[in-house]
Amino acid sequence: MDTLLVRAARGERTSRPPVWLMRQAGRHIPEYREIREQHSFVEAVTDPAVATEISLLPWEYYRPDGVVMFSDILTALEPLGFSYHIESGTGPVIENPVDGPDDVDRPRGDVTTELDYVGALLDRLTDRVGGETGVIGFAGGPFTLASYAIAGGPTRSQMPVRRFRARHPDAFDRLLSQFADVVREYLEFQADHGADVVQLFDTYAGVLPPADYERFVLPYHREVLAELPVPSIVFVRGMGGRLDQLARSGADVVGLDWTVDIGAARSRLGDQPVQGNLDPAALFGSPETVRERTRELIERAGPAGHVLNLGHGVDKDTPVESVRAFVETAKSVDR
Repeated sequence: MDTLLVRAARGERTSRPPVWLMRQAGRHIPEYREIREQHSFVEAVTDPAVATEISLLPWEYYRPDGVVMFSDILTALEPLGFSYHIESGTGPVIENPVDGPDDVDRPRGDVTTELDYVGALLDRLTDRVGGETGVIGFAGGPFTLASYAIAGGPTRSQMPVRRFRARHPDAFDRLLSQFADVVREYLEFQADHGADVVQLFDTYAGVLPPADYERFVLPYHREVLAELPVPSIVFVRGMGGRLDQLARSGADVVGLDWTVDIGAARSRLGDQPVQGNLDPAALFGSPETVRERTRELIERAGPAGHVLNLGHGVDKDTPVESVRAFVETAKSVDR
């Protein structure tokens, strides 16, 4: 559907910037916490009825310009036989991580069969809000998936995956290639089920130095994102000094984290559409402060090819009234 979000992602001039928030369907909403008391995270993700209810909570609260499906970046690991669960205080834990270079070639299942619950979720979202707002799908990027698959869980510096890459570059390449194949098919599957825009979260890839990023990240981003049937967004944290590399990913939109000056980024990237990038911590200010900061960001971003978002996900303790102020400010712009 030709929504405001889609038009901005294509680089068009819009009367105002479309707005949504990464992790908008999450713990800052009281009803989400109530639902999660009844369902584990994996249960909520894999039950289309529950996932639909959660996905629509921010729509009911804020009416953003995009409803993002409630899922997880690690879902794309399932067709390759990886299992995971969420541990409180730790995060995602891979139950069968990669056990050395001889363990990277995993049998591959069928994406459309094993992730059919995602298709069902997107069908429901399209039926419910497809005529009113954009529907957003997403997947984890190859490097970030590899980080979890090798370490077995989250790590601060991504040292396990970086060490594996240094010791076993050929095996690492094969692992990334498998992930890229699955993620590409997964994003196409999402588009087939109504996603208007898709985002690739390769959040951790920015830890690599430029030469390794060029060798192990860019080719797979291009493989995943080239000529998708819907506009795409790429998000990699910590790329402020390497925006040119990020812009060569093949994505329609470059996601900026909160450390990047959006005005300088727009000058550097030219007509390249961008997404972002208010500091999530700014939402802990007063609603008036949030409005002021949001207006300043919108002004610096310019009138064409800007999708308003945070520079990372919504923090779980963020006040609802601050998120509402952020969204309402974007929707009040008339240019």
